[in-house]
Amino acid sequence: MREFLLKLAAARGEIKADILIKNARVINVLSGEIHPESVAIYDGRFIGFGDYEAETVVDADGLYMAPGFIDGHIHFESTMLTLPEFARAVVQRGATAVVIDPHEIANVLGLDGIRYVLHSIGQLPLDVFVMLPSSVPASHLETSGSSITHRELNYLIEEERVAGIGEMMNFPAVINGDEETHLRIAAAKWKKVDGHAPGITGKQLNAYIFSRIESDHESTTAAEALEKLRKGMHILIREGTSERNLEALIGIVTRENAWHFSFATDDKHPDDLLEEGHLDHSVRKAISLGLDPILAYQIATINTANHFNLKNVGAIKPRYWADFILLSDYQQVRIEKVYKKGVPVFENGTLMDFPKTTPPSVRSAMDPEELTQDQLQVPVAGKTIRIIDILPDQIVTGEYITEPLIRDGLVVSDPARDILKIVVIERHKATGQIGKGFVRGFGLKRGAIGSTVAHDAHNIIIVGTSDADIYAAFRRLMKIRGGLVVIDDSRVVAELPLPVAGLLSTKSFEETAADLKTLKQQVQTLEGTHPAPFMILSFLSLSPIPKLKITDLGLIDVENFRVTSLFVD
Repeated sequence: MREFLLKLAAARGEIKADILIKNARVINVLSGEIHPESVAIYDGRFIGFGDYEAETVVDADGLYMAPGFIDGHIHFESTMLTLPEFARAVVQRGATAVVIDPHEIANVLGLDGIRYVLHSIGQLPLDVFVMLPSSVPASHLETSGSSITHRELNYLIEEERVAGIGEMMNFPAVINGDEETHLRIAAAKWKKVDGHAPGITGKQLNAYIFSRIESDHESTTAAEALEKLRKGMHILIREGTSERNLEALIGIVTRENAWHFSFATDDKHPDDLLEEGHLDHSVRKAISLGLDPILAYQIATINTANHFNLKNVGAIKPRYWADFILLSDYQQVRIEKVYKKGVPVFENGTLMDFPKTTPPSVRSAMDPEELTQDQLQVPVAGKTIRIIDILPDQIVTGEYITEPLIRDGLVVSDPARDILKIVVIERHKATGQIGKGFVRGFGLKRGAIGSTVAHDAHNIIIVGTSDADIYAAFRRLMKIRGGLVVIDDSRVVAELPLPVAGLLSTKSFEETAADLKTLKQQVQTLEGTHPAPFMILSFLSLSPIPKLKITDLGLIDVENFRVTSLFVD
């Protein structure tokens, strides 16, 4: 009580504030205006507007002052960074809070993965709110490293940093009333439940929302998002590395409905964070496309806090934590300083020293059965085959049916037509299962690329122009205990080890970004044409995303949620 009374006295101006930010132009996401103001801070919280005596006075000299950004949905594992390095990456871009769904590491390590995340938060200069993974495994159509039931979710839901239950990826199970799935939803209790409803419309969408699903980040068209909005869903506008939906959706945002929207990155690679940005990029792009700047800042801050019931964040308001950014240009989102609880953490292009936090150790989880190159072969069993067709800027795929290239009774890659073999090798339980198929959209003329980042089960996934190169990629991934590799003529030409669960680097943000950039450059030397080859590769095994995918069980017909044959006839 004594500490509260001191804060109250500071708010009344009877004792000195710690900091006074004077001569700022406040971007007020509550009143929807920009106004000149001085803002006082005491013990890490905003205490009021106006002239206060303070121990430290910071003259903003006309800089714009906005709340720190809040990412409404991200799988931090897609950055391939540990949480301390992830924090370093996004704080300098204006983020002071994120809502994460750690279902990547949970699909590999189960509860140990979630504990790893909760123990990693430590003293980070970033509020990390966790949505408990609801789909471990994501579906019955793949082999994951672990499973999490409603019992584990009930056990963890009351953790302080847990904001709810993560995206319900197995939407057929939700819609059709699967008991275990609905027990997982019920585990949210009074907290939020995130959605995942790609292309779901009509009565199917009605049933999905009726099941208490409150948000969605999978809309790729304005019409799809508008139907979900009209039916009461909170729309997370996604702008990541390979999933870029902002331009398609931003036109439906109006002053009247804007509070139903938030920004999310979902999956973003470290080199994109470094070069393009985080939510600063989303805000900047939305404004460039004609959105009222005040609405853009509301979508990036208070809307997300309100939707997820995040306490005391998202606005410049008495009692809220003093998490804010100072900008020289609010439309171009030029960030000069970032404060967390009244302490500067980024200033004039330099990150302040963060508290040293060492994440707990976890295993790499690389336990596939040994295999030979001959096991990668695909004997001819029909005249035409189904091919996974990559679509630009999307993680949904098409299905392309054509006659394959055949040599010595085997179906092989056909680089001249951009038809490449793709395999998924189970790595968690040594089952020996290998899914084999073909994909169009990488453009490789030689070599192979491989990864242990393969949503959501994160088995080994490799695409290549020959079995020899695919096998060489497999061998190297085993050697480095998980990661990303580029192979040319059976030789390793670039790699990024990911020793934490086969998902995360132990290097710094900058080193990881540089290594990934080198990998992408090496893919280009193989004449690869996709702008984000490793990100799109990771999504080709995501069984809950239409239309055709591949897992260790084989080709997946997502629309009918079943394994299908490679051969059409």
